[in-house]
This record gives sequence, structure tokens and C-alpha cells, in this order.
Amino acid sequence: MPPRSRGRVPRPTKQDILNFINQSSAPVGKREIAREFRIRGDDRTWLKSILKELEVDGSLNRGRGRRVTKSGRLPEIAELEISHVDGDGEVVCRPAEWSGDAPPLIYLVPDTHRQPAPGEGDRILARLKHTGDNVYEARAIKVLGSVPNRILGVFERIGDGGIIRPTDRRIRTDFTVTAANIGEAQSGDLVHAETVPGRGRERTVQPRAKIKERLGALNDPRTFSLIAIHTNGIPDEFDEEILAAANEARPVTLDDRTDLRHLPLITIDGVHARDFDDAVWAEPDDNEANNGGWHIIVAIADVSWYVRTGSALDRTARERGNSVYFPDRVVPMLPEALSNGLCSLKPHEDRACLAVHMWIGANGVLRRKKFVRGLMCSAARLTYDQVEHAKLGSFDDDTKPLAESVIAPLYGAYKSLARARVARGTLDFDVPEREVTIGTDGHIERIQPSVRLDSHRLIEEFMISANVAAAETLEASNRRVMYRVHDAPPLDKIEALRQSLDSLGFSLAKGSVLKPINFLTILKKAADGKDLQLVSELILRSQSKAMYDPANLGHFGLSLQRYCHFTSPIRRYADLLVHRGLISALKLGSDGLGKEEEEQFEDIGQQLCLTERRAVTAERNALDRFAVAFVSERVGATFAGRISGATRFGLFVTLDETGTDGLVPMRALPNDYYHHDDVQHCLVGERTGRTFRFGDRLSVRLEEANLVTGGLVFSVIEGGVIDKNRKRRNQPKGSRRPAAKKSARRHKDTSHR
Repeated sequence: MPPRSRGRVPRPTKQDILNFINQSSAPVGKREIAREFRIRGDDRTWLKSILKELEVDGSLNRGRGRRVTKSGRLPEIAELEISHVDGDGEVVCRPAEWSGDAPPLIYLVPDTHRQPAPGEGDRILARLKHTGDNVYEARAIKVLGSVPNRILGVFERIGDGGIIRPTDRRIRTDFTVTAANIGEAQSGDLVHAETVPGRGRERTVQPRAKIKERLGALNDPRTFSLIAIHTNGIPDEFDEEILAAANEARPVTLDDRTDLRHLPLITIDGVHARDFDDAVWAEPDDNEANNGGWHIIVAIADVSWYVRTGSALDRTARERGNSVYFPDRVVPMLPEALSNGLCSLKPHEDRACLAVHMWIGANGVLRRKKFVRGLMCSAARLTYDQVEHAKLGSFDDDTKPLAESVIAPLYGAYKSLARARVARGTLDFDVPEREVTIGTDGHIERIQPSVRLDSHRLIEEFMISANVAAAETLEASNRRVMYRVHDAPPLDKIEALRQSLDSLGFSLAKGSVLKPINFLTILKKAADGKDLQLVSELILRSQSKAMYDPANLGHFGLSLQRYCHFTSPIRRYADLLVHRGLISALKLGSDGLGKEEEEQFEDIGQQLCLTERRAVTAERNALDRFAVAFVSERVGATFAGRISGATRFGLFVTLDETGTDGLVPMRALPNDYYHHDDVQHCLVGERTGRTFRFGDRLSVRLEEANLVTGGLVFSVIEGGVIDKNRKRRNQPKGSRRPAAKKSARRHKDTSHR
């Protein structure tokens, strides 16, 4: 510290200033620093430049109001952006501005005052509390909205004008529409609008918008997919150049291709599928050295013939990355003339294909493989249900002629492949998807969890084998591969999983390299008890995400050393890259993979991961809206369900009837103050000991179905286990008390509403 005197005080050094900032218990501003070091007059300009230098070299962080803190610690009050909701239902934030390598982990504490919760992408002003190594808790002070240029929302007429309520939960304000900017929109319509800049005092009032397009009534199910498409930025229209290129394409002729038209290859897909990019066939292997083995052919649409590297079609396919599937429509990666036309393996029509012959042993292990560029003609377009019924002896006009010659050998080969799957110790999470059935009048008839049949598993195993064959062939040819990688679970997730499993009486081995068999052993032990669903979900949530990457990390879930996507080039750009690689490696044509394209694999892989996540989010958003619409007329009705998540702000419940998720907010739980146990994944009542645990069954009442935002809100009618002997002091680490007794009492007083 510099000496003090009645005269001019010597300027402090940079280190003096840093020491003062680091020792301060709260963020400080220039005024506090100047007061501490008696800096006056012109020296204040010098102090400003010193603080700037310290900020630039990373010695300190600058927060809201130009207050500073030591480097690595966020200020007490900061502007944050809602990042996502993690697997445990926790709302995760990130600093609105961050230039470091690893941003801190910030959890948003639920607002006990029941203010509207911010959504993903929202910016908030929050008070931060440091709770651990680079971990913070945030309490929202204010939601800071930013006005977008274009909005999608529901128009509501008010007098001569009206307002637009955005469908995107991240936009926290309504928009005013004057009479001149309404167009033909009617009250209740979904509209596309542009914001109108305000002038003078208008900038401080509700933002204005001009309706550009009327998309239809909000309660029309055909608008739900449009909302998901626009909200997630899915490109859904092709320009004229792309459409012209697709329409100019012509069927291929045999030429140098291998003729496969004599083989009764068949496609097996869902009943509503429109593009058929894979066909299968099998027969017993006649090689005496492979007793009980099989000869399998998987033929895939030869999209690379029509979509050449660097062409306009190629550029738009790479930009889209993949097709996006909704209950009522598909946003294809390629124009319909290709995706549903020349590239689709329609029955009784000649089609270009890239096919792989595979010879497997009775144990399902791949013994030999051979790729050919061929011309095929599908013998039939069958559905999963048709093939499953045929296996059980129930035939129709399509399956009866193929039952013995085609379908029976397919199941025979599948049994061998299934043995190999079991021997590898493959993880298999049989999580049902939701199926939406839409009637001819456009309205929803039913929503139900899908049923997974052996016919689904058959196709899955055939495709996995073909994908492995493609990866092995490319690797053996020293070609770059766009692998589909699935890394082992990260250490932090494994440790969290180990703690949760310990609390349930299951042990996960320490100090050894984990393999899928370790998880399978635990699942087998849990199979006969009440904890199976919880254990399955915990293990699933601990897994890494599958990605596209030219660096081979293997596929942990499938227990495979090398794996890529080869079987769906109509709807996935990654598969198209693999096709081009095989064409180059095996000299099957001049339209293979170029060197320049190979050099971009890292960037392409990252982009494909982003477009895949975008598609998954959009598909889930649309399903949620269909589900909300389906039950919206049953507000007040009671439903049976199961707890699918326990968080700081309430319970997530999945309904048995539809597989639909909704939220039971804290205020809708039976009268008590509930603590979140993040180890045992439950909420525990402080006074009653009533416990709501992941996987438990309960009855809920539907309180709200919001078509605008696509959310369901429930209250609990019956459920939870009351344990009056469970005391607060016995609650495990991770439980949380209210910030103040006053807020806890307020919560108790209103929780019955």
C-alpha cells in the first residue's frame, strides 16, 4: 500500500489495485478504488486507463455498471443468457458476454414469487452467488427482452388494430399492430410479422409490428409444424435453381452397374413413410465353411449419382444437413423430385443403388463384405406391422407371396445378428416415441407411445451391419471417414451417476474403464424391482451425445470400434459423404469424394451436429404443440402419469395416455415446502416428509394448456410417499433451503392453489 500524507499521494501500482479488488468481498467501481487510494483530479483518467489495461490482459472482469471483480469470479450482479434445461430439468445460464475458454456453470434458482419463467435465449439481469469451483446460483432480478426483426405469433384484434403474442417463449413482449398493418389477418391467426421501428416517445412503449403473412388459425394442427419450422430457423423452401436441377434429373441405365433386379429386395418402413432409401434381402450362406451363416444384401439409394460435389444441389443439402420430420409433413434435405422420386426405392421401378453384400456367421459376426454400384427393382414396399404379422403367420396380399422366400430368411439372419449384439454388450434403451395420428379432416385423432417390434429391430441390425461394413472398408482404403462417434460418458457424469446409484443400492465399479456391459449388469439387477425406470433414465442421461467427426472415437453405446452412417443419404448429408468416399475408394465412378471436401471434414462434421440438434429440437417442439392441442379441451380432467423429472422448480410428469410431458410447478404440490434432492432425484416436503421421486406414479389434474407457447401445467391430485420420520438433517447433500423464511412461508400459504 502506498504511504499516505497530507499532500499528493503517490499513484498506486497495478498490483496495489489488483490486491484491493481481489480482497474485496463484492465488485467495486472506479469510485471505490479512487477513494481507497485518494486518487483525484487528472489521476482519475489515469485510473480509467489502468483498469482498461487490466481488463484487456485478463487480470480482472468488468461487470454491470462498470464494476470490476478479480479474474475468474463473476460480479455479484450480471447479465446472463438462458442457455438450456439440462437432463435433470435444471435451468442453465451463461454470461451474456464471455471471452474465456470455459464459461462458469450457472443454475437459475426458481422464482418463488411466480413471475413468468424466462425461456431459452432470454437475457436476464441476475444476482449471483458463488457456490463452488466455477459454479454459481442465479436469482433473476429482471428479464431483459430484445426485440427481433421478424416474429411468429398469434394475432388478436383489439379495436381497429390488434396485438401479436409471439409463439417463441424467449420473446417476452407483445407487439402492437395498427389497422394499416393488419392485412387479411383474423383474430386467432398465426402470422408472420416484421417489427416496425418506433420514433421518439414510441421507442419507450410496446414495440410495433407489421403482418407480412397469414399462416392459418392457431387451433389448426397444420400450423404447429410451421411454428417449429420458423422458430428453429429450418430452411423449408428451395429456390428455383435447386428445383430446376432436381427436375432435370433422369433415371439411370444399367451401363457399368451391377444388375440386381433379379433379387427380391424389399423396403420395410413406417406406414406414413414417403421416401424409401434402404432395401434388404437375405438367404442362407451355401458355403459349407459357414454352416448356419447368412448372405445379406443391403441396397441404398445412390443419391451421389444425382447430387454431385460442389453443385447447387450439394450446397443446399449441406446447408440443411438432414431432413426434418413432423407428424403432418417433412422438410426434406433434397427436393421432392429426388427425395420422393428418383432416389426413392419405389416398388417395381428401376433405381440406382449402392449395395453391400455381407456374409455373416451363425453368431452374427461379419466374415466378408463387398460393395457394388448397382441397378435394383424393389419387389415390395412393406410396413413394419405387415412384416411382423407375417412373422406371426398372418398374411395379406403383399406379404403372402414373400413369406417363405423373403421374410423368413430376413428373420433368420436377424436372429444371428441379434446374437452378435448381445455378445458385444450393446446398450439398448427402449424409449418409446410419440406417434401422432391425424385424420383426413386435418385434426388429431390420437397420440400414443409407439410400439417397437422385432421388425423394427431387424431393420436396425441390418443397417448397423451395413454401416460397420462401410466404415471398415473406408478405413482399410486409407480414406477419410465421417464417423458417427459416441464417446464414453464423461467423468463428471459418471461420478454423479455413481452417487445416485449408490443411494438406490446399486454399485458402479470404480477405477476401471467402463464398458456398456457395466451398465447392462446394473439394468439386469434392477429389472425385477421398482427402480428399473429410474435406473434406466439415470444411465441414459449419463451418456455422451452421438456426433459426426472424422476422428474415430468409436461408438460406446453400440460397442463398436468403428461406425459411420451409410444407409440414409436421402435424409442425411453425412451418409452422402460416406457414399462418395466408397465410390472413390473402390473406383466405382468419377463422382466420388474430392480432396478439398475431405479437408473440410472437421468443419462439415461440426455443422452437421448443429443441424441435427436443430432438427431434433424442432421435431420435439412440434410434438409438444400437437400434444397440447390434443388435450386442450380437457382442462380440469384427471390423468394418470409418471414422474419423469424432479427439479428445483417442480416436477415433470409424463402422461400414460399420450406420452406427453407437462410441469407440476412447486405451487401446485401438496401444501409444504419442498427440497430438491439431486442425488436421489426427488422432491421432499420439509414438514410432512412427502416425497415425489423420479419414476413414481401419480394422478394429476390438467390446469393449463397453452397453445401459444406449447406448454402443459398440472397440479397433483394423488401421489407421493409420506415419510414423517424423514428429517431435514438427514437430507443428502444437494437439498436446498429457501433463501429466507418469509419466502418459504409464502410458498406454503399458496401451494394448495
